[in-house]
Amino acid sequence: MITETIKGFNLSLDSSAGCFSPKCIDNGTLAMLSFVEFGAGGKVLDLGCGYGVVGILAAKFADPGNIFLTDIDETAVQYAKRNAAANGVPGVNVILSNAFENLDETGFSLILSNPPYHTDFSVAKTFIEKSFNRLILGGRFFMVTKRRDWYKNKFISIFGGVKIHEKDGYYIFEAEKRSSAYKKKSRT
Repeated sequence: MITETIKGFNLSLDSSAGCFSPKCIDNGTLAMLSFVEFGAGGKVLDLGCGYGVVGILAAKFADPGNIFLTDIDETAVQYAKRNAAANGVPGVNVILSNAFENLDETGFSLILSNPPYHTDFSVAKTFIEKSFNRLILGGRFFMVTKRRDWYKNKFISIFGGVKIHEKDGYYIFEAEKRSSAYKKKSRT
């Protein structure tokens, strides 16, 4: 059992060896959460939720019915559902999905992700590109990684800009949707 107090809420989470960071909440996730402000009226997506840390925390601030958690791993989804119930937010929407394949929802005010960044950029690329279209104008997307340059360039090419926070060896990218179309790269 993992126990952690985040933003004033005591969370107790169960996990398994097959899930990402099964013995403790990942330091990258904790670093990202330190920069996120959850609002009471927000619609939030925890993209690649693992056993549910981010989405469960979001549901402590907002209506659990407006919180969505997705993961490609069936075991992670099962743990996220159990952890949501155990932490008093059983109304969150936990969906087995490869990125957005099984998620029809749009209109998110906040999307958060700690993607698998140790392999290649394909997952993060999909997350960044597809998240843009699921956000409302003014909606924000947070992503945490250990790499900077590729992510910075990708966020700028899609969102037109990005704020980069650094904490504990991690880069937390914060991008806001300011228009309804991808930012076009200018050719000089």
